[in-house]
Amino acid sequence: MLRLPYDCQRCLREDVEQAYPEEACGILLGRREEADEVVRVIVCGNADPEPGQRYRIAPRELIAAQKVARQEELEILGFYHSHPDHPAEASETDLREAHWTGCVYLICGVEKGKLAHIAAVRLVGPGEWAAAEQVQFDPPER
Repeated sequence: MLRLPYDCQRCLREDVEQAYPEEACGILLGRREEADEVVRVIVCGNADPEPGQRYRIAPRELIAAQKVARQEELEILGFYHSHPDHPAEASETDLREAHWTGCVYLICGVEKGKLAHIAAVRLVGPGEWAAAEQVQFDPPER
């Protein structure tokens, strides 16, 4: 299970909606506990030459995120990207291009510029997703 605090949800929502109609992408930092808990969302630029069809996180952004994680005693728990005007489900391309075994991949379905749904899968091995990952969406703090 992945726990996503409200402030991280808000950051993710803002990114995927602002990037529309292109795909947004980023990195999820946090702690592995009973449930993986996201502490920080790092918004990345989409470095793919076809940002309306695919996403790619530039190596320099990934290295920078690893440094931040190390400095803050966090781990890379996973990644997110959006599917503009397509369902929030992992595609064959998503599976083929996923390489971080044990990480969660959030897929954000964005319809007409608004986040509609978030799905999650965990990569368990090369070319192999686990069953859908449960995500706990924390409500705003009062």
